[in-house]
Amino acid sequence: MPSSEPPLFKSGIPSFDTLLGGGIPTRQSVIITGTPGCGKTVLCSQVAFEAAARGIPVVMATVTSEPHDKLMSSLSGFSFFKPELLGEKLFVISAYSALKRGPKEARDLLLQTVREHKAGLLFIDGLRSIRDLWSDEARLREFLYELGIGLSAVNCIGLFTTEYPLDRLMALPEATTVDGIVALSIQPQGARRVRRIELVKLRGRAHLTGEHVMTINQGGVEFIPRLEATPLDFHDAPPTLTRKGFGLPELDALMFGGLPELSTTMLAGSMGIGKTLLATHFVADGARKGEHGLFISFFDSPAMLTARAKRVGLDVDALLRDRTLTVQHEPPVELEADLFVRDLLRTVDARGVKRLVIDGLSELELSILDPARRRMFLASLAMRLRMRGVTSIFTREVPKVVGTELDFSDAPVAILGENLLLLRYVELHGQMHRILSVLKMRDSKYASDLREFQINDTGVKVLAPLRSAAGLLTGQARPIGATVGGGLE
Repeated sequence: MPSSEPPLFKSGIPSFDTLLGGGIPTRQSVIITGTPGCGKTVLCSQVAFEAAARGIPVVMATVTSEPHDKLMSSLSGFSFFKPELLGEKLFVISAYSALKRGPKEARDLLLQTVREHKAGLLFIDGLRSIRDLWSDEARLREFLYELGIGLSAVNCIGLFTTEYPLDRLMALPEATTVDGIVALSIQPQGARRVRRIELVKLRGRAHLTGEHVMTINQGGVEFIPRLEATPLDFHDAPPTLTRKGFGLPELDALMFGGLPELSTTMLAGSMGIGKTLLATHFVADGARKGEHGLFISFFDSPAMLTARAKRVGLDVDALLRDRTLTVQHEPPVELEADLFVRDLLRTVDARGVKRLVIDGLSELELSILDPARRRMFLASLAMRLRMRGVTSIFTREVPKVVGTELDFSDAPVAILGENLLLLRYVELHGQMHRILSVLKMRDSKYASDLREFQINDTGVKVLAPLRSAAGLLTGQARPIGATVGGGLE
């Protein structure tokens, strides 16, 4: 039975086609709207040049008296710009004189040029200029309606830009006379400005709704779909019984061998208590067993991280040299979560990563600029890592060195807490001690003992269970008798 789905016009920008649900349905017309400077002309010009490079004739029509060489000069810095296509597959015309004469003359010029070159794409840059020139709603509506019919008849896609915010456009006739609407915007986020794209309408085609990240670089425009909006090819499977250890026998024994394979773990603790060091042990232990590890730090460079590990007896230089361990520094400078995770998953796929540490979960959480997205974003990330066979640890700082505030249940990061390891300082008899506890391991056995641990030149040492004080997890311990098995006195 033949498919009822219409054929698609590929934009030549893979990430744009993903948002479009595969591409633009043929014989449709789409408006790209947004305020000045948001990237409308760059996007449509890139689509035009990519189509011409594939051998599809394209007509670009300007609607002002601005010279064509000025437009081409502004595009020449992008890698998609290929001057050899001009006059061969990409034809630039000015419709300004025809527009001054009237809608019929402009429409006839555009359709005649499309037919003459057998064009598969017509790009008109600047519908607002036409509105301003005519100042007549009825003429503009008739022009767009008849132009759309004419383009459909010759199997040509129409791309039109206009300089209106989305809410303003939706009240104008242009919104009802085209098949699709794409809105670009530049939004304030504190002192930052971020680019976004939204597919508001695309007739007869399922597409990714809502706002998505947009970037402009030397290659042109690129879009990063919201992680939680991207379809996930989920395969249900029972949990494995395999454990992934830290290479620290006393700690691994608390978890009956280590963390459950494919799980996500939140390693929470006070500032400076040893979260990064324990996480480094985790990826290093896997790398020694041939499991590629990836350690991403928002704070420390690879040189700083490896030097600090070496000072406490953990030498990872050989693992770095043979590339079974990769340490990556991601300074949290105007970080975009979707872009970061896109690159992270590409690295995981390319290197076959099986153990992952993200050192600084709070920085990742804050980079999700819309707080309402955070829980679903992190849940989607955890699921994608699991499906790739990755066992992951996320470190998170507990704000207070001592105190009773330890409830993560309402925080978005709680979604990552399949397993929860807590490291705390405890004050007793005027001295500070480090303690650790496994607070949670989903569907797995673990020992709930509180353990003191020490970090010195010889490494990390986990001591025997503590039973000599109460209130240890609050950081404010109270002696209850003689020490039994632990290091507290």
